[in-house]
Amino acid sequence: MFSFAKEMAAVLAGCSILAAGATVFAADSGGDSLKWWQKAAVYQIYPKSFADTDGDGVGDLPGITEHLDYIGSLGAKAVWLTPIYPSPMVDNGYDISDYTAIDPSYGTMEDFEKLVADGKKRKIRMVMDLVFNHSSEQHAWFLESKQSRTNPKADWYIWRDAKPDGSAPTNWRSIFGGSAWTWCEERQQYYLHTFAAQQPDLNWENPEVRQALYDAARFWIDKGIGGFRIDAITYIKKPAFVDGTPDAEDGMVGIHSMTANTEGILDFLHEFKREVFAGRDIFTVGEANGVVPADLPKWVGKDGVFDMVFEFSHMNLPLKNGETWCRPTEWKLTELKDALTASQNVTKENGWCPVFFENHDQPRCVNHFFPKGADTEKAAKTMAAVLLTLRGTPFIYEGQELGFANVAWPSIDDYNDISSHGQYKIALQEGFSPEQAMEFVHFFSRDNARTPMQWNTDAQAGFTKGTPWLPVHEDYASVNALVEAGNPGSVLSWYRTLAKFRREHRELTEGAYEELMPEDEQIFAFARTAGKRQIITAANFSLKEAKLPAEFLLGKRQLLGTMPKGETKILRPLETRIYEAVLE
Repeated sequence: MFSFAKEMAAVLAGCSILAAGATVFAADSGGDSLKWWQKAAVYQIYPKSFADTDGDGVGDLPGITEHLDYIGSLGAKAVWLTPIYPSPMVDNGYDISDYTAIDPSYGTMEDFEKLVADGKKRKIRMVMDLVFNHSSEQHAWFLESKQSRTNPKADWYIWRDAKPDGSAPTNWRSIFGGSAWTWCEERQQYYLHTFAAQQPDLNWENPEVRQALYDAARFWIDKGIGGFRIDAITYIKKPAFVDGTPDAEDGMVGIHSMTANTEGILDFLHEFKREVFAGRDIFTVGEANGVVPADLPKWVGKDGVFDMVFEFSHMNLPLKNGETWCRPTEWKLTELKDALTASQNVTKENGWCPVFFENHDQPRCVNHFFPKGADTEKAAKTMAAVLLTLRGTPFIYEGQELGFANVAWPSIDDYNDISSHGQYKIALQEGFSPEQAMEFVHFFSRDNARTPMQWNTDAQAGFTKGTPWLPVHEDYASVNALVEAGNPGSVLSWYRTLAKFRREHRELTEGAYEELMPEDEQIFAFARTAGKRQIITAANFSLKEAKLPAEFLLGKRQLLGTMPKGETKILRPLETRIYEAVLE
């Protein structure tokens, strides 16, 4: 596939990379009250794009196994795998046709078992992605459900009669665009789908459905996995099926605004916890779009249902007008800081945060959170410093540790992502030109996060010997693991430095969080305090110099920085410094 030996030689030579990786698990920093998943990072993998060992252009499980040492060198104790189940791949695996098997494109169950076993040798656990709001239309359950209104699985999905005029039961628009209802000839009814028409929503009101899903989750626990990320979980409880006020020219309303976080959802989730999670040495993190920081005590902590939830207040700042890409909004740094601080404060006494700035559904963070024209390497290092010094469990998405940036392919036909195609059509319907619609796609497309991993300078960045399912980013010759491992000043080396630094300072695992300079529109500064020791991060998110107040610098000693030391009171554009202080 590529010169793995060459990559590892560079890793060994680059800095104390594997030395750091090898000692990650020798002794955990932090207090005994913290659990294993609170003291280390989680590395998210998009298996289709990570490493291909058989030359078919699609990443596979053996490719992940080959790179476990690389993952461990980032301080990760868990690997979140996006879905690897059998799937028609309409939505790249989030349309599941069998919840207890492996898609052949990724390998076999034996390959998965080897991945789990080899991970455990390195104290790295696998985390499965549970997609329980919907299945594939090719799932055996749906194939039976659609046959008639009286079969044993007739109400395993959400079916409704047409309106008297034959139109859909409600005017809800799916998240991928178009009606959230699709007509089924066999039943002479519509079925609901929050996402694509090929992803029918499961009926959680049916206890048989819930038990079948719980059985599937327990199957993977028995395989030895370390936790679950639960997809789109805020949509499982449906409200009354009524029309909403149209929010666009198509006369429809986004389904998210009509269904997310419906009253009664927590009853389902508490049952889920009792039946599957309680008493297990695993962690759970729910994807909770629609949950705001004020709601977190009901979702996490001693009275909650998950160990952590991904809530998206900080990620959705450009989409304050809704989920439609062609209506983005401007935002200020204070809004980002407010969103992050709100989650930190709400969970400080009861609960825990996942800290994340990228995933498989989001633009790359160097484009998402920094001004246009920002130097991507500097921006990546600044975001890494914030990610690995905030309170919570850091989630690193594949390629983030190398400073991956968005792509900008010229035509919508170049994009694989079903959501990008839907949003492009919405933009055209809203009156935007094809060129303007492509600008929205360039910024928001989920394909930005799905380009193949860049391992070296070989053809196709060492990802595959064949033709990759999605093009490799054009910057792969300079932005890749091999080159960056040999460069002490690279983004990858900076991530490894921060991982080691985080292990060595209990303030960054146990410490309390306090925002500093909250009104500043250039600098995000915060302190992490444990006992009398304090670690302070100051990050300049702007493209201009930013001045640090004299009182901010009192009693502080700089430990790390993204640039060579400069003027004490000035943070250069996109510069971040990490200080320590000893309190009186």
